[in-house]
Amino acid sequence: MSEMLVLTEADLRPVVRLDASAVDCVEAAFAALATKPVAMPPILRLDIPEHRGEVDVKTAYVPGLDGFAIKVSPGFFDNPLLGLPSLNGLMILFSTKTGLVEALLLDNGYLTDVRTAAAGAVAARHLSRPDSGVAAILGAGMQARLQLEALTLVRPIREARIWARDAAKAVATARDLATRLGLPVVVIADPEQAVRGADIVVTTTPSERPILKADWLEPGQHVTAMGADSEHKNEIDPEAFARVTYIADRLSQTRRLGELHHAIRAGLVAEDATFAELGEVIAGTAPGRTRADAITLADLTGTGVQDTAIANLAFARARSAKAGRPIDTKAAAGETA
Repeated sequence: MSEMLVLTEADLRPVVRLDASAVDCVEAAFAALATKPVAMPPILRLDIPEHRGEVDVKTAYVPGLDGFAIKVSPGFFDNPLLGLPSLNGLMILFSTKTGLVEALLLDNGYLTDVRTAAAGAVAARHLSRPDSGVAAILGAGMQARLQLEALTLVRPIREARIWARDAAKAVATARDLATRLGLPVVVIADPEQAVRGADIVVTTTPSERPILKADWLEPGQHVTAMGADSEHKNEIDPEAFARVTYIADRLSQTRRLGELHHAIRAGLVAEDATFAELGEVIAGTAPGRTRADAITLADLTGTGVQDTAIANLAFARARSAKAGRPIDTKAAAGETA
């Protein structure tokens, strides 16, 4: 019999949470990217511009893991006007030994939300000052909420600021975060004022024009930019590259579609300039923050190793919890045992 486990978002939420184990899982994936012969092809992307839609397909094989995932991740950014979420999607987990489908993870983008927030925590853990206590979040969507929650897992966050173009959404997000995290979260109407004095700045928007200016940055800050996951998105002023220590999640990828891509296009960074990757910093083969007064910038465009890692974690935990619905795929295909 060939069996596949079908897991819905409702099945997955109880077994995979944004917690220390999720952060460690994603951290190990980054380290593997730097130290193991990982196979990770470029992102496949389909654009549907008339509906502000895009579909990303990511995958990776990580030696040592039993499964590899293929993730399909649509993002339709006018959906909130229709009362629908901007992001959804699913993952398919295959056996690395047989290629058979082991699990269909109908997570509606939940696992992507968790692994993306966890990646922000990993970047902060390795690049921000250990005493970082003030966070500024630019954006007020789901990922803005999760990024702040993730920061509290790795840094002693005592205060947070929220800025977003939609003031009402910023107020609602700040109120919810303050209640859930038990710390003061205030809305700042001016993004420059939100950034001034912050120890960690996280940009979490689909903006196509910079929302964080180079001259706002201050010594000692860490910036995590996680919104520029396609060529047309740009959250960070390219002039900032003259002031920061830049770290990529995957350099070949950020040259094509991250914040680095825009600095190269602006002629401010050479196309073949070399920078450290986050996995190398984790593995200790490249420096990250070298001085307390350095300004660090992590460019997180999203990698297939993160998806494969979180899918393996979800599958293992779901089996232990006996969650989901097993399907005999041969029987489903009309074959006899």
